[in-house]
Amino acid sequence: MANIFDYLTWRADVPFAVDPFNEADNLVLSMLAYTDFGGVVTLSGPSVTLTDVYNLFFRLYSREEIEKSAVITAKAPFLMDGMRTGARFRDMRIGYYLDEIDREKYAQIAAVTFLLPDGSAYVAFRGTDNTLIGWKEDFDLSYASRTPGQLRAAEYLSEVGRKIPGRLRVGGHSKGGNFAIYASAFCDGDVRDRICAVYTNDGPGFMEEITESEEYRAILPRIRSVIPDTSVIGLLFANDCPHRVVRSSANGLYQHDGFSWEISRNRFVPAELTELGHFIDKSLDAWLEELDADERKSFTDTVFELFRSTGMDTLSAMGGQKLKSLEAILSAMRELPKEKQKELRRLFLQLLQSGGQTAKEKLPKRTAPKPADA
Repeated sequence: MANIFDYLTWRADVPFAVDPFNEADNLVLSMLAYTDFGGVVTLSGPSVTLTDVYNLFFRLYSREEIEKSAVITAKAPFLMDGMRTGARFRDMRIGYYLDEIDREKYAQIAAVTFLLPDGSAYVAFRGTDNTLIGWKEDFDLSYASRTPGQLRAAEYLSEVGRKIPGRLRVGGHSKGGNFAIYASAFCDGDVRDRICAVYTNDGPGFMEEITESEEYRAILPRIRSVIPDTSVIGLLFANDCPHRVVRSSANGLYQHDGFSWEISRNRFVPAELTELGHFIDKSLDAWLEELDADERKSFTDTVFELFRSTGMDTLSAMGGQKLKSLEAILSAMRELPKEKQKELRRLFLQLLQSGGQTAKEKLPKRTAPKPADA
C-alpha cells in the first residue's frame, strides 16, 4: 500500500512546473510540520534551505532515537530523506518556526512555513502533539468558539503573510487543520486575499458561531477537507464543506495517522465513509447535542485534571506506566466532590446511551429465521 513516503520515491523528481501542487504535496508538508525544528529554524531569522535543515537536524537527533519513539508522528523528519533528493522539493526553504506552550491557558501551537520552488508558500500548523496540554485544547473546541491556540494561529499567519510575497496555501493535520481554517478566516484581509487553498487533513470543525461568521463564509470555497474512511476527529463539529474521503491502510481510530493514507501516483485513493465511521460520527454528535457549553467545559476540565493527577505531561508517559496512571486517576476521582463524581457518571452514561440509540437506528435489524418446511 503506497503512502506519502512512496509518493516521494516516485514523484519527488517531478518539478512543480510539470505537475502543479497537489493534495499529496499538502499531506507531505502537513506531516513534515510534526518535526521539531527547534535549534534549526527560528521564528524571526532567515529561512533555511532544505538541505541545511536536513543536515542540522540529524546532527541534533539520531535516527535510532527517532525510530524508538512510540509516537506515530515521530517519523515525520524522515520525509526529508525523499524530499531533498528530487527537483520537486530540493530547493524548498523552511522558515518562521513557531513552537509555544502555555500551561496556564492549556494552549499549544506549532507552525512552520515552507517556501516552495514555484514561488508560493505553504503555511503549516502542527496537529495535536503528545502533550496533555495539546489534547486539552482539542477538547476545548467542544465548548469554546475561539481557543488561545486559534487566536495565535491567526496572528502567526498575518505576521508571516506580511513578510513573504506570492500565493499562500495554508494547511495542517488534525488540530492543525482546524487552526489552518481559523487562521485563514481571521487573519489580516490582505493576507487572506492571497490564500488560494486551505487544507484540513482530518481536522475537527467549529462551533456555529464560527461557521456562520462572515469571515468563515468568505474562506469556505477555498477549504479542502480530506478524511479517512473511518474518520472520527475530522467529523467532529461542523465545517460546512464537502469531505474528500480517502482509503487508509490502518483500522479504526488509527486511520487518523496521515502516514496510513493511500496514494496512487499524485492523488489519494478514493473511498467511502464506512458504517463504523457513520456510527461514531452520529453517536458523538448526538451526545454533544445533549450537553450545553457549561457541561462540556466542566467535563473536559475535570477529565484533564484527573490526567494531571498522574504527574505526567504526555500521553505516551501515561501509556508506559498504565498501572501507576490508573491508580493516580482513581485516587483523584475519589477526592472529587460527590456532585462532580455524579456529573461524570451521568455524562459517561449519556455517551453510552447515545451510542446505543445510534446502533438501533444504523444497524440492520435481525429477523427471526423462518421455520423449515415440514
